[in-house]
Amino acid sequence: MRNLLTGLLAGVAACVMASAASAQQFTMKLSSPTINDVTHEWMKAFKAGVEDRSKGRVKVEIYPANQLGQIPATVDGVALGTIEMTFPVVGFFIGLEPRFQTLDAAGLFDSVEHGQKVFADPEIRKRMATFGASKGIEPLVTFLNGELLLASHKPIRTVDDFKGQKLRTAGAAAMFNEPFKKLGASPVSLPLGEVLPALQNKGIDGATANLAAITAFKYFDVTKTATYLPGTFTMVSGVVNRRFMKSLGPELEAIVREEAQKHEKLFTTLAADARTNTEAAWRKGGGELITMEPAESKRYLAEVTSVIPKIVGATPEMKADYDAFVAAAQKYRQ
Repeated sequence: MRNLLTGLLAGVAACVMASAASAQQFTMKLSSPTINDVTHEWMKAFKAGVEDRSKGRVKVEIYPANQLGQIPATVDGVALGTIEMTFPVVGFFIGLEPRFQTLDAAGLFDSVEHGQKVFADPEIRKRMATFGASKGIEPLVTFLNGELLLASHKPIRTVDDFKGQKLRTAGAAAMFNEPFKKLGASPVSLPLGEVLPALQNKGIDGATANLAAITAFKYFDVTKTATYLPGTFTMVSGVVNRRFMKSLGPELEAIVREEAQKHEKLFTTLAADARTNTEAAWRKGGGELITMEPAESKRYLAEVTSVIPKIVGATPEMKADYDAFVAAAQKYRQ
């Protein structure tokens, strides 16, 4: 009888604990350096889906426009677990995981649509899920946030125009910086929030960013020209803290992952309209958009891709990642 009573009490206690765990509310803070763009739209759709399906057990808080701090601080925050998720360009993760820089290799993708097909590939998803594992982070979503541009005081129309220019890049990754060095420019890593003042005081001659960012922050008040960089895209990862994901338990973790993947379609469906609208806004602000002539585009790609083998060859793992991306890109190019 005593053993039976003890067993019953233990069972009741377990049920109470399970009930308490299922009723626990988790807060998931999402940080982004931008606002009113495709990242922001994804966050809003993700928030609605997660909160509805979890019946309020997971509360999603959205903090766009660097409200939780500049990019390096939010990246550290995710690694430490003080912020659950952040969305910078992938170059800011290379201090934690060098493998991220393979995504920034020029010439991998032909368009936003092409790139998103590659990232949706099951084998690529499986590979990328291992990025940052040793540092407690994981890319929950990765996407092409438009073509990369160079906003500059001097119009950049040819490969020779890069020579002698001091240009902001989005991180310390060799994949960002070595191509510009090859072109004769001097790259400088700066967080997005520090770029406009640096352009204003002529501390830099130009800065790389996507069209949504340079338009939202009104770079056209400082510089009137922006050049599309051939075959190069703004690569963004929404990276989460792995401990947080596991703390959710199997049911809630599955909901978060499913909603994250479900709304990836926004990165493609909003791309065309986003480009049209932001191009119009840039021109309305008095800015000029430059597309290199075909011969110069070909010359540009030949120069910048020549540095890729040395960069990805730094480790066998990066080489394997790059080869996998190249193979998948070719698969979805057919």
